[in-house]
Amino acid sequence: QVHLVESGGGLVQAGGSLRLSCAASGRTFSDYAMGWFRQAPRKEREFVAAISWNGRRTYYGDSVKGRVAISRNNAMNTTFLQMNSLKPEDTANYSCAARPSTSVIITTTPGSYGYWGQGTQVTVSS
Repeated sequence: QVHLVESGGGLVQAGGSLRLSCAASGRTFSDYAMGWFRQAPRKEREFVAAISWNGRRTYYGDSVKGRVAISRNNAMNTTFLQMNSLKPEDTANYSCAARPSTSVIITTTPGSYGYWGQGTQVTVSS
């Protein structure tokens, strides 16, 4: 069992930045690939970013590419999502997710991730 807790969300003006954190506990963090997803009201859950267990491979959704960066610190059992140049359409609840994997294969499918946090709300005002 992996327990994930997100933090760092909030209200920010368009063009601003936020850094989300996801703290993991319960299992060996480096045994898991990590992902970030978001969901806005009345919309499907959307892939944002993912990172391999060792941090050597990352992948981003088209809507955020060039504006966000995912990273991880295995010694701290934490993954991060740095978001810059935020837009009102980035407003959503952001969740981190964990998938048992020690390969560098990245997956963007929510169903591939077995563990989820509760999420943190990001609101971008225009």
